Amino acid sequence: MLSSQLIHIFMAAVVLLVPGDAQSTCPGAIGPQGPPGSNGLPGMPGQRGIQGEKGDHGPAGLPASQDAKLQHDLKELKWRITRMESALALNGKIVIAGSKLFATTERTADFDNTVRICKAAHGSIASPTNKEENDAVMSFVKEFNTYAYLGITEGHVPGEFQLMNGKPLRFINWYKNEPQGKGAEKCVEMYGDGTWNDKACDKYRLIVCEF
Repeated sequence: MLSSQLIHIFMAAVVLLVPGDAQSTCPGAIGPQGPPGSNGLPGMPGQRGIQGEKGDHGPAGLPASQDAKLQHDLKELKWRITRMESALALNGKIVIAGSKLFATTERTADFDNTVRICKAAHGSIASPTNKEENDAVMSFVKEFNTYAYLGITEGHVPGEFQLMNGKPLRFINWYKNEPQGKGAEKCVEMYGDGTWNDKACDKYRLIVCEF
């Protein structure tokens, strides 16, 4: 009996003396912190998120061929370029008045040749229809100190003048008591002060065209 008790006491002492797990031991003092470990390998990429809904489309622009304003602007630009090219072909002076462009070759010619030269340049002989246009032609007359023919001629009724296209004159600037040469002076020239005088068509006057 005694030996059996001694064996149990011995076994209990062994259990108490053998170290157990960390929870059964008393904590000791914390030692110095070691250097950080190296970074681990990157993890696998996550799954792609769900794609969001598409936004509404903005208003679609008109094709260039159907854009009325664009076509109008292009037509206007083309007309201006063509007009300028025609005027520059005369190799002379250019003056712009309102919607018209006036140009002179700085040479003189009779009325018929003036009409022909202007037409060949895709223009027409200068025909002022207001004061601004009249002043533009006058600037050439004053600069070159010579009169210029205008695109105005006598109609079927002696003493009554009209534009080359047959339309009546809505603007006139006759010199005092002019026109006087009924039936004999069928063309119109401009003086240095911008006033008009009826004149025979065979005289040489400054060539002034409009575009």
